[in-house]
Amino acid sequence: MTPTSAFYRPDSTAASSAPDPLRTGARNGVCAIHQPNLFPRLSTLAKLYAADRWIVLDNVQFARRDYQHRTRLAALDAPDRQQWLTLPVNLPQGRPTLISQALLAEPSRSRRTAEPLIRQYYGRSRHWPVVRTVLDTVLARLADTDSVADIAETSTRVLLDSLGWRGEVLYGSTFPARPGRSARLADLALATGSTHYLCGSGGMRYLDPEPFGAHGIPVLPFRTPVDDGDPLWRLARRVSSLWALSSIGPQALAARMNVGRQARSGPIPGYGKGRGPKTPPETTETPAHGQTRQ
Repeated sequence: MTPTSAFYRPDSTAASSAPDPLRTGARNGVCAIHQPNLFPRLSTLAKLYAADRWIVLDNVQFARRDYQHRTRLAALDAPDRQQWLTLPVNLPQGRPTLISQALLAEPSRSRRTAEPLIRQYYGRSRHWPVVRTVLDTVLARLADTDSVADIAETSTRVLLDSLGWRGEVLYGSTFPARPGRSARLADLALATGSTHYLCGSGGMRYLDPEPFGAHGIPVLPFRTPVDDGDPLWRLARRVSSLWALSSIGPQALAARMNVGRQARSGPIPGYGKGRGPKTPPETTETPAHGQTRQ
């Protein structure tokens, strides 16, 4: 498999006929590495959707300014009207608490807050049954766990499922990796048998390509479409993808994500310092390390 598009994704989703071995657990393909986010923004969801494998970066420091425990909801017909949905958290180790260690302070209260607020924002959508299924899955998980990482991962996975994504989800904490920011990501890509690493615009600002070159793993830049006239992408880095799902529904949203982007030209600057190829294919983004960079 040689992805060449800046918005890489196989041509089909739920409507796909033959199963893709890369999406049934085979050790191969493109990985994206990202912290678990609560009902993630469309820019994050699009990156994960473009990958064959999501490696959940759950063993890095929790940061209150990030999106593990909160998301910004946009009003269905007036998306510039927005409101935070925030789940109160308890950090057992204080500031150094890892995402995997963070706990919901009041799970039952979080459940009572999330359900009516999301219904208020999206209950009038004709796509509400799909959104309701996403919400119910997360609410059911809230009844069983106080793990912030678990709730956030569940919310992301069920959104991907609603779009017909057939990739696999793995946990960074289950694989050995060096502590350095870029080295950790490169080691996780190698440990999971991934052939390419998707890196978003935030990650590209700090990424050192050398550890990837040493493993022979090309880094693929990922960009969402830039179209200020299209609210779907104009708001992609700001509001929860629940808004996009409610606005156009799962089939249309999956189709929008499947639209091929023109291939970027030229190698990533500085790539190929190690043993890896000097001109990587192009496509997607990856998350940050210790503290999230999206």
